Amino acid sequence: MIKGPTQEVRQFRVKPDDDGIRVDRWFKRHMPEVSFAIVSRWARTGQLRVDGARVGPGDRLAEGQTIRVPPLEAAAAATTAKKARPRPVLTDDQLAFAEELVIHRDAQAIVINKPPGLATQGGTKTHEHVDGLLDALMFERDDRPKLVHRLDKDTSGALLLARTSRSATHFAKAFSSRTARKVYWALIIGVPSINDGFIELPLAKQPGTGGEKMHIDEKEGLPSRTRYRVIERAGNRAAWVELQPHTGRTHQLRVHMAAIGHPIVGDGKYGGKDAFLSGTISRKMHLHARRIRVDHPDGTPLDVYAEPPAHFRESLTDLGFDLALGDMPLDEEVMKPRGSDKAAEKRASTARAKDARKARKGERRGRGSEEADRGKPAERGRSKDKPGGGKPSRGKPAGGKPAAGGKPAPGRRPAAGAGAGAKRPTGGSKPKRG
Repeated sequence: MIKGPTQEVRQFRVKPDDDGIRVDRWFKRHMPEVSFAIVSRWARTGQLRVDGARVGPGDRLAEGQTIRVPPLEAAAAATTAKKARPRPVLTDDQLAFAEELVIHRDAQAIVINKPPGLATQGGTKTHEHVDGLLDALMFERDDRPKLVHRLDKDTSGALLLARTSRSATHFAKAFSSRTARKVYWALIIGVPSINDGFIELPLAKQPGTGGEKMHIDEKEGLPSRTRYRVIERAGNRAAWVELQPHTGRTHQLRVHMAAIGHPIVGDGKYGGKDAFLSGTISRKMHLHARRIRVDHPDGTPLDVYAEPPAHFRESLTDLGFDLALGDMPLDEEVMKPRGSDKAAEKRASTARAKDARKARKGERRGRGSEEADRGKPAERGRSKDKPGGGKPSRGKPAGGKPAAGGKPAPGRRPAAGAGAGAKRPTGGSKPKRG
């Protein structure tokens, strides 16, 4: 960040992370003390220039360009200084706590394992949050990492942070386009009748709650989709499930599970008094972001697992669940198993190319023999009715019988709903043939 007003003209070179950014966004990112109104006035009067040319607030910058920034007037500097709130200095304990949360770090991204009870961002009466700890996660850089998504205060687990502006844009697009995959673990009350299914119920803010609570709204709600898979069950008392949100609505997993009669253990907000188990099971929320998988800006997959908090592990143990069974493969991993290396793909590609060459070679031989037969005079004394006589037939398969119109044989069609992501049947007899 570029600090402090000055009475001198300054020049800045556009860095790679700012390539393609709007002029007004550049000021918001690097000179937040300069308001949009001031940037607009500088552009309108020709004081703001890029590579010597006049620009507008909405023009895009390119890497390597030079931005000329005029002096900031004293009155404007005083006004913006009053609006700016200095961030509190972190204590040694806060610095150590934030660094202990990190479970992955590279040049573009950081993943932390957020504990339950810590909010992602601040708000009314919320003073301790991840956003307030980001200064501790700068490490060798001069700027803070950026929040890409968020988790509820009482939800624990993997939370992705972008270390550069470019990676923040990249990850934001991955989440908005639903290519990022998030996998949650949850303990729920009861056991669903279907072990692997989808919940598709539209969600909207519940009136009268100030936007703090969501509910099912068939008319005004936004489309929402959640996949769940039962990992293990403790009789009919509770189940350990994997949840995958296919949309990103507020409290989506919590509302969906409560709506089908299986609220998340500890979620009194949506499950009421029925969301708690007696005995040694903790009354805290049992919802944990176990895994996050997203394409990294360098082209490789970023795939990080977060260990569940102590109360979650203890509840799994008390219910007799086996932690080793928790990580189920994603659909795309079933279709393309882990460990499929480039050498295997290259071998498969080479084999396909070899088969294609053989097929083309066979076609050329077939055409050559056919042309030779056409140009050869018919032998004397041979009747057309005898085998081998007459012109060669076209368009029919070997054996003389016509093809069956390309239709597959009975019983060879793929079963309906057998594709990836389909609901599993709950029972019933096998379909009869014929």
